[in-house]
This record gives sequence, C-alpha cells and structure tokens, in this order.
Amino acid sequence: MSGDAGSATCSYTATPIFSGPRPATVVALIGNPNVGKSTLFNQMTGLGVVTAHYPGKTLEVNVGSTSLDGRSVSIVDLPGTYSLGSETEASWVTRRALLDVVPDCAIVVVDATNLARSLVIALQVMDMGVPTVVALNLTDESRRSGLLINADRLSGTLGVPVISTVATEGKGVAPALRTALMMCGTCGDVREDATHRYGVGFESLLEPLVAAATVSGIAPFGLPPRATALELIQSRSDVEEAVLESGGSVLHQRAGEVSRIMGAARGERVSTTVSRELHGAAGSIAESVSDSQPTDRTRRSLRSLATSPLTGIPVLFAVLASVFLFLFFVGDLLATAFSALWRAVASPVIVSAVHAVLGEGAWARTVLWGLDAGIEASLSIGLPYILTFYVLLSLLEDSGYLNAVAFLADRSMHHLGLHGRAVIPLVSGAGCSVPAVLATRVLATERERTIACTLIAMIPCSARTAVIMGAVGHYIGLLPALGVFIVSAVVTGIVGIVLDRMIPGSGAGMVMEMFPFRRPSLRVVWRKAWDQFREFLLIATPIVIVGSIVLGGLYESGWLWKLSAPLDPVVVGFLGLPSIAGLTLLFGLLRKEFALQLLVTLGIATMGEQANDLLTFMGPTDLFVYALVNTLAMPCVSTVAVLGRTLGWKRTSFVTAVTVGTALAMGGLFASVLPAIGWS
Repeated sequence: MSGDAGSATCSYTATPIFSGPRPATVVALIGNPNVGKSTLFNQMTGLGVVTAHYPGKTLEVNVGSTSLDGRSVSIVDLPGTYSLGSETEASWVTRRALLDVVPDCAIVVVDATNLARSLVIALQVMDMGVPTVVALNLTDESRRSGLLINADRLSGTLGVPVISTVATEGKGVAPALRTALMMCGTCGDVREDATHRYGVGFESLLEPLVAAATVSGIAPFGLPPRATALELIQSRSDVEEAVLESGGSVLHQRAGEVSRIMGAARGERVSTTVSRELHGAAGSIAESVSDSQPTDRTRRSLRSLATSPLTGIPVLFAVLASVFLFLFFVGDLLATAFSALWRAVASPVIVSAVHAVLGEGAWARTVLWGLDAGIEASLSIGLPYILTFYVLLSLLEDSGYLNAVAFLADRSMHHLGLHGRAVIPLVSGAGCSVPAVLATRVLATERERTIACTLIAMIPCSARTAVIMGAVGHYIGLLPALGVFIVSAVVTGIVGIVLDRMIPGSGAGMVMEMFPFRRPSLRVVWRKAWDQFREFLLIATPIVIVGSIVLGGLYESGWLWKLSAPLDPVVVGFLGLPSIAGLTLLFGLLRKEFALQLLVTLGIATMGEQANDLLTFMGPTDLFVYALVNTLAMPCVSTVAVLGRTLGWKRTSFVTAVTVGTALAMGGLFASVLPAIGWS
C-alpha cells in the first residue's frame, strides 16, 4: 500500500478519547477478552499495555499511534467484551466508542481456537456498518490442537478481509493494519455492502424498517439504514433519542410496529431473536470454515487437573510455594549481589562527586541521602524482588493458569461474598494494587466491589512482597517471611468474612468461560514484566530520591525527631518499634516499598554503614511486626486515588479505616505475643 492513500471522511461526534482534534485516520481494535487484542495493540504501537489470558483486564480505552507505508494512524484499543449488547461496562464503552468516534475501520480480533464465540462480536461490529478487517489470531494454538481454519473461506463468507495473525510473534500484524488502512476512506460503500445477512425469515421481517430508514434519510451517529434498523428494534435508547431529535418520529413508530410483528412471529423478545440469529450465524460460519476438529487432549487434561478440587488445590499450593521459594532464593541472591556491587562501584563515585561539588558539610550529607543511599535502596529492592515477581506473574497470566484458579476458587470466594471471577483482581493485586482495583469493575455490584477492593488493599503487592522478603526473609529467614504471608492471608480472609456479613446484600453467581492453557511467549512475558517494572522505576525512583533528601534535610536539621514524636505512642509504645520506623511507614504511603528503602537509608544515615544490616537496630520481632503492619495497612496513594474513582470517597474512607485499624491491631497483637512465646 502506498503512503498517499486518502483518509476517511465519515462524520463523527466529539469524544474525550482524544486529547485534541480527532486524528485523520482512526482504527479501532475490538475483540473478546483473551484473544490477544492488547498484544496486537502493543505490536502495532510499541506501547506497554498490560495483557493477560483472562477476562476483564483491559477495562479502559488505550490510544496509541503508529506509521505504516508513510501514513500515520491512531489505534484505539477498546475493552475486551463478548457482546455489544450486554450490560457490562466493557460492552457499553466499546459500543459508545464505535458510535461517538466512528472509526475509519475496525480490526476485530477473533480466536482461531474458539471461532464461534469470537465471531459474535465481529458480526455485531459489521452490523453497525463499520468497515471491518478480521484478524484471525492464535492460529498457532489452533494448529497445535489440530484445528485448521480456512481464512480465505471465512473471508468469502463474511464479505470482509480476514488476516491470519500470531500476535505474540508479530506475524500478520503489519498486513492486518495495512489492510485496515486500505479499507479506510470507503465509508459509504463498505459500511453497507460488506454487511452479512441473517436468516431469510429474520431479514424479511427487518426489510420494511430498513426501507423506512433509507427513505427517511436519518442516520443517527452516521449509521447506515440497516444498522439503524437493527439498533431500533433492539430498543437502544441512545439511537432512539438521536432518531427522535432528528425528527424521525415516524421512523421510530415504524420500528415499534416491526418489533411487535417480529415478537409475535417468533414468540419471544426481539432482543432474544437477534441474539439467536447472531449466535446461530456465528456457529454456522465457524463450522463451515473449519477443516478439522481439535485433537489435543493434553491441554484438556491439564485444564481438568488444574480445575478439579482434588488435584487443583494441591497444584495451586505447589505453584504458590514455587513462586515464594523462587522469590526468596533468587531475590535474596540478587539483592546481596547488587548491594555489594553498589558499595564497591557506584557509591564511591557518587560520594566523591558530591563532596567535590558541595564539600563535606550538612548539604553534602543531605544530598547523599538521596543520590547514594536512596538510589541504592530503591534498586536493591526493585530489581531483585519486584522485577522477578512481575516475570513470574506474567508467566502465570499468559499460560492461562489464573483463569483456572478463578474457576477453582469460586466456592471458597462465596464465603467472602464474592464469586470466582473476583479472584482475578485479587491475584492481580499481588502484582500491583492499582490495576487490581480497576479490574473490580468486572464485578456486578457495588457491594462486591467494596469487599474486593478492601481485600486488594490488604494483599501483599509486589512492593509489599519486596518489603517482606527484604526485611524478614533477608535478615531472619524463610519461615518467618512465610509467616508474614500466612498471617496476612488469614487476616484478609477473616476481614472478607466479616464484611460479607456486615455489608447488606448477597453475592452474585458466576458465568465464566474456561480458556485453554497456552504456551507463554518468553519475549512477551519479559516485555510485559519490564514495562511494568519500568513504570515502577520512573515513578518510584524520583520519589525515593526526593523523599530521602527531604528526610536527610530533616535529620541534619534536627527536625526529624520532632516529627516522629507524635507517632511514638503508637509506633514505640504500642507496636514496640524504633522511633524512626514510624516515619518510614508513614512515608511508605507514597510507595509501599519506600518504607523499607527509607528505613535502610535512615539507619545508615543515623548509625553508619553497619546499619545496612537492619538487625543492628531492630530485633526479629520488630522486623516481623514492621513488615506485617506495612502489608496490611492502606496501600500507596496511587491506589487510594483509584479507589476514590472506583468506589467514591465515602467507601474509600471506609476501606482506609478497615485496613489501617486491622494493621495496627495485628501489629500490636504480634508485638506482645511473639516475645511472650520466646521469639524475639
């Protein structure tokens, strides 16, 4: 394709998706959850958007840009959804984006291993008259299972281009985008002529309304006549309002008549009729283009092994134990090696440079708090523990194992007032609380979202895991670190049970698709883990440096102890911790791993280099209590901001009170119990 192709001239409605004027060429990425849509987006734009093999991950619209054959294009990654007609937030956002933005073309990503399911949304996008390219993704997975899809036959049946892709390897990505750009600029013809048709009986009932829409000349949101007719018979309120505002009362009345006739003829609601036609057509098309049937029994056996309670629970414990042991041994090894390397190579250079510029007075010592001790603390926690954890979590996500965990955990989650799907944001919280809170939007009720968000706020994220492993695991041992995780898990479960009984209402049931296990792409796993870790570095490191310098200034000026004094009754008197620990827990609200980094920094600054070993001024009980309080208390301010947007500030205040109160209560309890049983 040459780079001088013209851009589309379709009308559109102003939308907040774009920060400025609407780009000349807009391509929408649409598809079910777990079909590789966001991976395709990453391949096209190079942006680091989180992808995962479970539903509900991409809940917000992501916008990126790229250039192909000299032509610039904006790519809009819409939330994964199974249908444009459901009541979920993802469905609403996707459909409204198609109406408001009016993309010049849509690339609908479908799953070659489950084509019948994926084609439903493809047919709906075509029904809306959007120029469509189908990206037949996961073809490598379908071939491994013995299922072959004839892409040419599928293209002929649908009447739109079909491009085979393997998003994780970048195969077919450029051809899919190039084909989409070729479709742009042909709105009028493609929006109408490329639309498929349903059964003869349904189309004959619909045709009078299509004719009425054509005669009226009314095109709500730029929809062609057939798309307008389909929207009206399904009583889509936004399209109905747009028709009436355009003076289409006659057309609206005609739509009501056609709906009554269709309902009487079929003996069911029109929405049910449309859904039946959709799924029937998708199933028939999928069957007609499949040249063989899947024969891969191994993956089905693995899925049964992971989802059966008899075998799945031991497997789950084995996986969790493996993650923990890997973090303990590999993370500890990396942390020790990095600290030694820093002290031998980086620290002397930084100290010499600062002394050369600022001398050896208070100003120099203050700056060294940030540039030497602060950076070392940030990297010695981030690289060994947080990056390692992100790699492990990405492997579990991309293999599809977390989906099996959600199915397995459904019965247990009901005791917390949740269902199995809630385990997905809860497990995501082990990586980062921010996307985990956003992922709670897949839950149906505000009650469920409140309970889930409270539990997420208490689950050890990668930053808090780094504190546990860096403070307890590194200085005391494996079993005490495991003890912090066990205590936090038990306490979190108890809080969930109490909230289920305290908050009015009841939990909803779960309808969930079981995805097959897949072979993770190590390149994609590393890229995703690195993107997440890079975000941590960009956000956390400046905070650590500035925060360390501020603390250094407070220490050098003598104000530090004046600020710690108001916290001493709780920190020293109730929790039994050193006075400086209270300040670091408070500053840890900026970033949870910041607490341990500042504790190390403050210890070195006050007691010298030997304080790099926390045991020089904190006992085993102190470190256990410190890590436990930091784990259970309210997470970082970023999470608080997202909680406010998700739950509202009233419920966010409730979550804060529950987590902080629980953390202090458990900290005080173990500060008394551990010495009493002879553990100090």
